[in-house]
Amino acid sequence: MLALFLFFVLVAVALGLVGALMHGLFYLLIIGVVVFVANFVLLGAGWSRRSHRHLAR
Repeated sequence: MLALFLFFVLVAVALGLVGALMHGLFYLLIIGVVVFVANFVLLGAGWSRRSHRHLAR
């Protein structure tokens, strides 16, 4: 799970850098930001589900 999270962070950073540095590819920056935010939302949802199971014991 954590390896997949780190992979998507790297993808988001790479897309953001390419989008910011290349003229006319601003949409890649937007896609990178969306992937980055979605990654943290999904990670938070996964952690909250785990913590609820642990507390139910």
